[in-house]
Amino acid sequence: MELVLDLTKRYSYADYLTWIDDKSRELINGFIHLMSPAPKWAHVRINDNIYFQLELVIKRNHARCLVCHAPIDVRFPKNGETEDDKIYTVVQPDICVICDVSKIDDLGCCGAPDMIVEVLSPSTAKKDMHDKFILYQEHGVKEYWIAHPKDKAITVFILQEDGKYDAGTLYEFGKTEKKIPVHVFNNYMIDMNDIFNV
Repeated sequence: MELVLDLTKRYSYADYLTWIDDKSRELINGFIHLMSPAPKWAHVRINDNIYFQLELVIKRNHARCLVCHAPIDVRFPKNGETEDDKIYTVVQPDICVICDVSKIDDLGCCGAPDMIVEVLSPSTAKKDMHDKFILYQEHGVKEYWIAHPKDKAITVFILQEDGKYDAGTLYEFGKTEKKIPVHVFNNYMIDMNDIFNV
């Protein structure tokens, strides 16, 4: 029997946990956002490459952080209310780095990761560049990378002291700097060749 949900209704994470079917969804402020089907090859390879490079950074720096990739539920509670029926936003970023391991539980991550990476696809570009930008900024994600597979580019946003992201720095493969600093790891550099040579 197919699960039928009202896309105009506001749901909580407690509701989300009851939905057992083969569809992937996110909740943003209680409203359902359907996730796109399986991504294209370039998306997958770039995602894997960034994940692998972040794992290397963590190992080389002996950082007490974890790097995770989708599917992992990242819940954003408001006002410290972490009960499932009080949480209205849960997303599945392509990649996230979590340095406060107390945020990790059996259901995923409860609270803002230190860093999130979203790899754009045509069906998610608007959401990743607007809705999630606002969401991650609001909840204090320190570093947000948006990877553009078609353009072989990454835009890096860093959270400022005023709680807003900066204007962003664009790194273009073959056109700008060859390395991207990872700010949450004291500007440790990742070579763009290791990301975009797919």
